[in-house]
Amino acid sequence: MTRALDDLILRLRSNKTGLGTWVLRTEGATGRVLAYDEQLRDLREDWFVYEVVHYYKRTLKHLDVTSQSLIAVIEPGSCFADLLLELALACDRQYMLEGVYEDIDPAAEPAVIVVTGSNNGAYPMSNALSRLQSRFWGRDELLQAALAQEGKRLDARASEAAGLVTVALDDIDFADEVRIALEERASLSPDALTGMEANRRFTGPETMETKIFGRLTAWQNWIFIRPNASGPDDALRRYCTGQRGDYDYDYDYDYDYDYDYDYERV
Repeated sequence: MTRALDDLILRLRSNKTGLGTWVLRTEGATGRVLAYDEQLRDLREDWFVYEVVHYYKRTLKHLDVTSQSLIAVIEPGSCFADLLLELALACDRQYMLEGVYEDIDPAAEPAVIVVTGSNNGAYPMSNALSRLQSRFWGRDELLQAALAQEGKRLDARASEAAGLVTVALDDIDFADEVRIALEERASLSPDALTGMEANRRFTGPETMETKIFGRLTAWQNWIFIRPNASGPDDALRRYCTGQRGDYDYDYDYDYDYDYDYDYERV
């Protein structure tokens, strides 16, 4: 699964440079995901399992430093649990369906998400925090409340109350809200959102990785050299003129890296 995900990230970056937004979905049995995650924890001392876990950690980091906007859609049939919940937490927004699609499959099981110990530091970000810590940075009481839900199958309302999703909606509004969010994102400057999303993703303490890949590369090597910021018809030159900037939507570069050093292992 990790190899397929890593391959997909690279293919989209190389061959679909015009896509400014990625929508992440999962499909499968939550119970099986929980079983695989438990196996990874139990066999973590095995060299092969150790490498698999760190490969997944690096792949998640590839998402963290992707210039595209990331949106997770959580609906019936999804399996955003433990290690796959990290995919949703890596996204800038999470939309979760409350209940089921009544006109499609009213007998389906509503979507749930499950927090486990794997979400508490097993796959750290470049700022050395878990994605839950980054999400609730400066709000320790909310972080502890979310961690207290460990092992529980949280429906849409419980997930929203715990702050684990951006919004929970019923099937009347869900499709339209997701569509509007995607259209809204596509109408804005891709570079402006790259900078804001980089700041949003890498909150908390600075590390060498975040300084280089979350700040310096995102802003100096990506935003400021692009015509959206420095071109003759860019947003900066047209600021306060009442004219809209002429944006280049071709994502031909990602502020990515292929470096991972495990000091604890050494």
